[in-house]
Amino acid sequence: MSSRLLSSRLSGTITTSAPRRTPILAIRRFYTPSTAPLRTPTAGGLLPSRNVLQTRGNRWNGQIYRYHNSGALAVRQMSFARSIPKLVLKFARIPAAFGGAAIAGLAYVQYKAEQAGSFAVGIFNQGVDIASTTADGAKKTIGGIYESVSENLDKLDMPAMPEWMQNIMSFGDKKGPAAGGNGSSNGNNGGAGGNGNGGKESYLAAGAATAAAFGYGSDDDNRSPVQAARDDQMMVLTKKMIEIRNILQKVGQTKALQLPSIVVIGSQSSGKSSVLEAIVGHEFLPKGSNMVTRRPIELTLINTPGSTAEYGEFPALGLGKMTDFAQVQRTLTDLNLAVPEADCVSDDPIQLNIYSPNVPDLSLIDLPGYIQVTGEGQPAELKTKIAELCEKYIRPPNVILAISAADVDLANSTALKASRRVDPRGERTIGVITKMDLVEPERGQNILKDKNYPLRLGYVGVVCRAPQAGYFFGKNANITSAISKNESNFFSAHPEFSPESGTTVGTINLRTKLMSVLEQTMASSLQSTSDAIHQELEEATYEFKVQYNDRPLTAETYLAESLDRFKHSFKFFTESFGRPQVRELLKHELDQKVLDFLAQRYWNKPLPDDLTRVRLDEKSLSELPKADPDSLYWHRKLDASTSSLTKMGFGRLATDVVARALGQHMDRLVQESTFREHPMAKAAIQDATNSILNERFYSTSDQVENCIKPYKYEIEIEDREWDKSRENAQRLLKDELKACEEALKNMQQAVGKKKLGQAMGWVDRVREGKGQEGQAEWSVGLLEKAREGVFLRERAELLKMRLMALKGKQCKDARGKYYCPEIFLDVVAEKLTSTAVLFLNVELLSEFYYHFPRELDNRLGRHLSAEQVEAFAKEDPKIRKHIDLQQRKQLLELALEKMESLMALEKSKKHPQDGVRREGDGAPPARWGRFF
Repeated sequence: MSSRLLSSRLSGTITTSAPRRTPILAIRRFYTPSTAPLRTPTAGGLLPSRNVLQTRGNRWNGQIYRYHNSGALAVRQMSFARSIPKLVLKFARIPAAFGGAAIAGLAYVQYKAEQAGSFAVGIFNQGVDIASTTADGAKKTIGGIYESVSENLDKLDMPAMPEWMQNIMSFGDKKGPAAGGNGSSNGNNGGAGGNGNGGKESYLAAGAATAAAFGYGSDDDNRSPVQAARDDQMMVLTKKMIEIRNILQKVGQTKALQLPSIVVIGSQSSGKSSVLEAIVGHEFLPKGSNMVTRRPIELTLINTPGSTAEYGEFPALGLGKMTDFAQVQRTLTDLNLAVPEADCVSDDPIQLNIYSPNVPDLSLIDLPGYIQVTGEGQPAELKTKIAELCEKYIRPPNVILAISAADVDLANSTALKASRRVDPRGERTIGVITKMDLVEPERGQNILKDKNYPLRLGYVGVVCRAPQAGYFFGKNANITSAISKNESNFFSAHPEFSPESGTTVGTINLRTKLMSVLEQTMASSLQSTSDAIHQELEEATYEFKVQYNDRPLTAETYLAESLDRFKHSFKFFTESFGRPQVRELLKHELDQKVLDFLAQRYWNKPLPDDLTRVRLDEKSLSELPKADPDSLYWHRKLDASTSSLTKMGFGRLATDVVARALGQHMDRLVQESTFREHPMAKAAIQDATNSILNERFYSTSDQVENCIKPYKYEIEIEDREWDKSRENAQRLLKDELKACEEALKNMQQAVGKKKLGQAMGWVDRVREGKGQEGQAEWSVGLLEKAREGVFLRERAELLKMRLMALKGKQCKDARGKYYCPEIFLDVVAEKLTSTAVLFLNVELLSEFYYHFPRELDNRLGRHLSAEQVEAFAKEDPKIRKHIDLQQRKQLLELALEKMESLMALEKSKKHPQDGVRREGDGAPPARWGRFF
């Protein structure tokens, strides 16, 4: 029946007196709110008359009114999106079969239009936007009307709604949680239906999600409601088992703490990769002419019914979500090719998680394919290495997925041979026959029914030829549905593969079998695994009690405590290192500079290599006490020494001295703290220290240099300053004299006092010009020691002489500064120190004390990620052992809790509650209970 004819008939049922109008205008006129009373429609169809409805409240008209004014239909769109909700209301006033058929037809056309739009997403962007807008409007409209219809139907004594009507009402309903995704035992059916409070929509969403995971499309899901409910529950159980398996993988260590996985084996070019990609729906495995798969790939498929996104993650690499499966393929290729060609294979697995609403919850392990002949450039033992690697993974309790090509005799199947060695009775092996379209149907049927190599789990025939990316398959398009339709077309065309023939074919059936077998295998090992978890948990709890007295410790708390202790030590350091300490530090540095200038210009009497005397124009320091007060020679010496002291770049020197001292103190604080075991923290503290000091270095040195500039030209001395420097100069000379005497004494002990004295006597004779006879008697090393001994002896004599001079009357006050250069230079050093300390304290010290704690927080506090904090804590072996044991205990407790919940679910599956009706009870299951 055409839409125009249907609309005209519907308009006739609305009113009999009004003239004939356009269908759309008639419907709008009927449902437009106004103050005038509405015309009473003819009672009929599935709903009672308006008078009956009014006795129960105005819910129906109010709902229409609200929806009409919501703005959802304010813009004219495609006719199907606007007419479907109105036709549903008209359907309430005509016979059920007539209106239902009309709506079913329109819904089917709407669905096909939406499907065509999704196929052309890469080409017709504008068209897809229009189709998406239309589909969203239709779904929202039907959803609101569907709620109202269902509420009224619940109050009526209605007959059972046929299945085709249920499909219409559930069209487009994709909301709600996953099947049992938020609870294990709160639902009415033992966990298969969620939390039991989400309404019937949760069951519909669960069924749609399960159908997508098993590979069914909306038009080819021919499962019975009972079977769909069982699949929902199996999805929940499998998901929870995989969660427990992932937890136990983190615990590791023992084989008893391992739930089984499905291990995929097969020869090269047997179609192993095509089978896995058909299950996932994307091409993601590495491809190449040579051997590309060199490492095991631990593939975990995670069903995400509440999301439309599909992506992959490498948890061990931290690369984030990869929505482009070509990037996943490139990453896998790079990781495999990283194995050296000399080894070709490695047992180091690659962990890959794939999240998608179109995949079932499965745990698969893809292994390198068996080879028959070693290729060029490959090691001779490669065939043996691959066989040993595969045998390691196909041992119990893992399930074996043996891939064989249909065009190869099963007697020559390497995968079946390998599985029979570890599973001779075929109890853990599923045979998968690929390329079924390359052989005659009769031969293919015989292969699937083969009795020579019987498998308890049987054989499954597949044709996993992926469609080429073309007009309807854009980038990252899911190809599962296309592969399933291709298989359905092929197998349905040959009666040899019909269900009555006793053969199992198709990727959908393979998915179902894999989930069922994995669930059964995991369920059979639940009790033994639970017992092993109990034992491991008891051992971990006892060890944690004995070693750490049940003291909890996390990486975050350890880092926070370490920071607090270090900040406390830093605060104590700031209180103990201030202006007095900086002054003492800087004065000590200038004292050494003063001694260097005195030695360079006054004390040194160099000994040339030829041991000749120094120049005659050099005056001896012993002549200074008797020199003329106006002697230009001694005046120039003192002026040059003073100029060297004030113009040596004192600002940079002083800043560098204080900065180096701060750095050394910070290193000391680190060594005295818990950070000494943490290279990352040591580097962060050092970087923070250097960054602050470097930032303030040049400005501080410029300030110090500017403030001492007056002392470069004129220096005024007070008596108090002279007296203080006189005492300090005497102390310095005494310390220098003591150092010379100790050095000479150590040399006499090392060489021999008599031997060294003879060598020093020979050096004295040469310096006096008495010839160099007997030089051959002395070695070069001994002569060097002798010259050094002469230098120390003369320096000690000179220092004694200068000490006597500083105590004399010539050095009593500042008028004798040319006779006492040691005192005058000390006065200059004291003035430089006093002036520089003021600016160093303000410009460098205070700034460092203020900024360092904040910089430390930025580097070791709030900006660190959880992985960095954990890595920091585990740098200390003791802390790592503590945290690892605590995490192991927590993981075991979590695994045991989930295991007990899972065992309760498994028990409820064997003994279902009243809410889940078993097949054969004569009543439909609870998940379709809305209409019954």
